[in-house]
Amino acid sequence: MNLVQNSLRKPAFYYSLVGIFLILFPFINDERQLLMLFTQIFIFAVLAMSYDLLLGFTGIVSFGHAMFFGIGAYSTAVILDRMDATYLSLVTGIIVGIIIAAIVSLIVGVLSLRLKSHFYAMLTLAFAGLFLVAAQKWRSVTGGNDGFTFSIPDALKEREVLYFTTLLLMILVFFGLKRFTNSPVGKVLQAIRENESRTESLGYKILHYKVFASIVAGIVASISGSFYVLTLRFVNTSVFTMDITLDALLMTIIGGVGTLVGAIIGAGLIEWAHHWLTDLSKVHWIFERWIIFFGIIYILAVMFFPKGIVGTLREWFLNRKKPEKVTHSEQKVDVTR
Repeated sequence: MNLVQNSLRKPAFYYSLVGIFLILFPFINDERQLLMLFTQIFIFAVLAMSYDLLLGFTGIVSFGHAMFFGIGAYSTAVILDRMDATYLSLVTGIIVGIIIAAIVSLIVGVLSLRLKSHFYAMLTLAFAGLFLVAAQKWRSVTGGNDGFTFSIPDALKEREVLYFTTLLLMILVFFGLKRFTNSPVGKVLQAIRENESRTESLGYKILHYKVFASIVAGIVASISGSFYVLTLRFVNTSVFTMDITLDALLMTIIGGVGTLVGAIIGAGLIEWAHHWLTDLSKVHWIFERWIIFFGIIYILAVMFFPKGIVGTLREWFLNRKKPEKVTHSEQKVDVTR
């Protein structure tokens, strides 16, 4: 009995249950719309986890995270458009996106991470705006605001294959970032988040660690952008807009900052709410202004889950365990008497 109770308390047990459900879901319900919705959730969960690495584990607020997402999106789309739609072209596009995102995040990090809090946030917003304008003006490559369509490998045109590919991507990124945040480097990043000056006084090069975290987050965001355009087979300048960054920010805050799994939950809730509210526009015209109801949902989530869903539930669970420990200790005292 104790073995069962202990297993129920371990996160790995719930991760396994969710993983089994997601693997079996396409065999239970293969409706195209639902599979595409889940595919979008997996992709945005990867983006949100990359943002959580910055905000939740390093304490960096960025308003320009969309530029890495857009770099991955355009790198993959342009190479698939100019070359044959093969797996080699796809992998090349993803790698090119990763390299460009790493270089850009290194340059942006070195130039701006010396600044504090809101100064850095505004500077990243300026860099993102620069990439947006460049994408709008460089029409020979990007197609401008109109964008362009492209072909993808035939196997990925099957919705089930794309579903399992993005699911595998989300799982790999989750456990990869989990391992990274639990590593010595991850512990230093969390120390920087808690008290930057004290961490620096211990001899750590704060800027180096911040830049490294920025590069990792940029690479992961680039990968999510690459897979995002595969689901649409179309790309335009919207991948560089502030909306992408705000979505990642809201997903992280609603799910729970500094948890990674909260980013996945936040991505699921926001994408599902967007889908549900958009469908309601067919019922009544007022739901065409779905962004208003989306804002209400966000306000309610922050009111009832101030530390995010995962953070609030974790705090509730820990508070619930404390009285149990007290009662057990009291019983031991009574026995000794």
